[in-house]
Amino acid sequence: MASYRNGRGTVKVDRVQPTGSSNLRASSSFKSKNSIVRRSNSSAGFEDSVSGRVRVAVRLRPQNAEEMVADADFADCVELQPEFKRLKLRKNNWDSDTYEFDEVLTESASQKRVYEVVAKPVVESVLDGYNGTVMAYGQTGTGKTFTLGRLGDEDTSARGIMVRAMEDILANISRDSDSVMISYLQLYMETIQDLLNPSNDNIAIVEDPKTGDVSVPAATLVDIRTHQDFMELLRLGEAHRVAANTKLNTESSRSHAILMVHIKRSVTDMESEITSENDHSIHMSRNSKPPVIRKGKLVVVDLAGSERVHKSGSEGHTLEEAKSINLSLSALGKCINALAENSPHVPVRDSKLTRLLKDSFGGTARTSLIVTVGPSPRHRAETSSTILFGQRAMKVENMLKIKEEFDYKSLCRKLETQIDKLIAENERQQKAFEDEIERTAIEAQQRISEAEINYTEALEREKMKCQMDYMESIKKLEEKWMHNQPKRVTNGFSNGNHSADGNNDHANEDVTELKIMLQKEISLRKRAEEEIHSLRNSQFCPTEADANADVVKLQNLLDEETRQKQKLEDEVLMLQSRLSQLSFGSGQSRYSQIDDRGNGETTSIANLHEHVGLQKILSLLESEDPNVRLHAVKVVANLAAEDTNQERIVEAGGLSSLLALLRSRSFDETICRIAAGAIANLAMNEANQELIMGQGGISLLAMTAADAEDPQTLRMVAGAIANLCGNDKLQTRLRSEGGIKALLGMVRSRHPDVLSQVARGVANFAKCESRTSSKGNKNNKSMLIEDGALPWIVQNANNDASIIRRHIELALCHLAQHEVNAKDMVSGGALWELVRISRDCSRDDIRALARRTLTSSQIFSSELRRLRVEI
Repeated sequence: MASYRNGRGTVKVDRVQPTGSSNLRASSSFKSKNSIVRRSNSSAGFEDSVSGRVRVAVRLRPQNAEEMVADADFADCVELQPEFKRLKLRKNNWDSDTYEFDEVLTESASQKRVYEVVAKPVVESVLDGYNGTVMAYGQTGTGKTFTLGRLGDEDTSARGIMVRAMEDILANISRDSDSVMISYLQLYMETIQDLLNPSNDNIAIVEDPKTGDVSVPAATLVDIRTHQDFMELLRLGEAHRVAANTKLNTESSRSHAILMVHIKRSVTDMESEITSENDHSIHMSRNSKPPVIRKGKLVVVDLAGSERVHKSGSEGHTLEEAKSINLSLSALGKCINALAENSPHVPVRDSKLTRLLKDSFGGTARTSLIVTVGPSPRHRAETSSTILFGQRAMKVENMLKIKEEFDYKSLCRKLETQIDKLIAENERQQKAFEDEIERTAIEAQQRISEAEINYTEALEREKMKCQMDYMESIKKLEEKWMHNQPKRVTNGFSNGNHSADGNNDHANEDVTELKIMLQKEISLRKRAEEEIHSLRNSQFCPTEADANADVVKLQNLLDEETRQKQKLEDEVLMLQSRLSQLSFGSGQSRYSQIDDRGNGETTSIANLHEHVGLQKILSLLESEDPNVRLHAVKVVANLAAEDTNQERIVEAGGLSSLLALLRSRSFDETICRIAAGAIANLAMNEANQELIMGQGGISLLAMTAADAEDPQTLRMVAGAIANLCGNDKLQTRLRSEGGIKALLGMVRSRHPDVLSQVARGVANFAKCESRTSSKGNKNNKSMLIEDGALPWIVQNANNDASIIRRHIELALCHLAQHEVNAKDMVSGGALWELVRISRDCSRDDIRALARRTLTSSQIFSSELRRLRVEI
């Protein structure tokens, strides 16, 4: 005897549900305790029924990105207590309602766990011959389709209930005797459509007048043999399912999806004993029972989400879809209420959805319902409605039935075939076994005899061969030793003498060479001493007093030079120590800075020229020592970073010295980089710009850009040219001396710092051209376009780096202000970028400038009208 508890009391029955799929039942914690069957012995077939309540689980969806922002200051309206299988729905900060469910699944529950506690018991019952339903209900966007229909192509752990159920079904059926057929439908606008055959778009519901069973015989039915076949059909069905974008869900299902899986299984209790040789009599008696065919149907229903129109923003056709969805869900709710209250009338004919689910609620199917809710307090009303729907569904009682059919003819044919096969196989195996034993014994004896003979002969041959080889080797060695003995004595003496003579000769040659070198050094020293003596005599030939005075004077001069040298060395050391505090910045207006974090005793670079002397610092730029020259140019560059020092540097000839460093043929990229940075700082002053141009600065900067490869060097050079591009008076000369081409040539570096300076220079040049054109001083095409800059400008107009994009957008706007450039910009694709800038630019002034330029230009306006683009 076994017992179970339902919603109303305890019932005792005689037999539990069959265990035809016991390997599925290990983790079925959600399985109803009511899965008990009582059978009769009708020869034509039988139907027994037991009571089974609808099992309901609730699943909480995690917060999405929108809710994290919108509900950041509010507590979630839902609190789960999975250990007690309770859900608390907050009314306010101090009050809440508590509900109990058969299972409570948190937002962290895996897809596997959801399947095992909700759907797996239903799948087991279907494999045992029952009808089963798994259905998801909830507000739109709460994860119903994710729970049921997720395919898991990218992540197998995300597979939904449909995929996992089919995996278990295919793993527990026989491919030879069992069959699995599926149909996939959608209920859209109260019309049943076939997702596997879209042309079949108006399927009728047929109800058996005797049994009341509901079916859709016109639906496409596909035989499933492999899991891959099922996945392809699911993808096909999902592609045909109707979805739309609403405020609550970007892919909101606009139809109810219904997957029907028809399983036909042939059941034989002792099928595994057919080939057993033990207990033959028991086996034959048990196999005399006729085979049973069980038919189960699994229905997986992905309901469309309930929604409120003012929240979802549905309108037009989407609004009509929402009305149809809400009407069908309302009809389902009425049926659930009627069943929960044991009403004599259940309005199942109010909707096609309720007619299709007639067997699932109040019928003969084992039903599991999962209600999905979201945590947002903004949707508390919808969450409360969903929870109450699940609570009412838990009160619905179904009467589970199993249908089995006996197949005596099949049993007879099967047994006769098996007996014939067993007899023939037994005779064949017996004869083959005996023949094999005899053949194996004879063959083994022959092989043993042959192996013994071959081994003895081979051993004897090997022994004789080794003895012969040994004797032959000894004989050859003795002959060779006797032959070489006399030669060794003779060669030993002769070779020894020869080696000794050779070593002596080599040693003598080395000694002779050293003596010659020593004599040369002695003679050179004597000659030098004689020259010094003669010079002294020629200089100090006057009186001894005059000579002493000259010596004292020279000594004083020498001491003064020594002090000056020491002072210069001290200054160089001080400069080197200060260089550790220097850093070269990468801003638009300054290319070096001074780290002023030292203590108060140290002198800042800003007034270093007052302490050491600017002229001395500039004189070090011409030093032959590269290190001294490098340190000096660093100091000058940092001084040039401050406006107060620039005039003094220029007046002292610092600009000429910096340009001379670029002009020197001994190319040192580090010195050139720092010198270019100093020139870039000086070029911020308009007066200095004309001096730079007058001394051939543009040509030198272009030459440096052509030779340099380091991105920082190119950045400094590009910054200097970009500053010069902002002078209206120098544009023609700047272009003629190769400044524009040099600037554009530096984009080969692809370094973002270099590209930002190039973009700034292009923007400055375009701005000056626009200013000149507005004054009527220029009517020709832009020199930037003539030098081929437009393709690069268009290509980088939407660059990922904001600083590059901002300069390029400004350059495009300035180029477009001159009507003569419009045709080239249209043909070069700049028009589309201007349209984008007028719509998407982050800066209001640039966006307004682009819009004003597009509307004021006749060429741009006519082209936009032709393309039907509105600004």
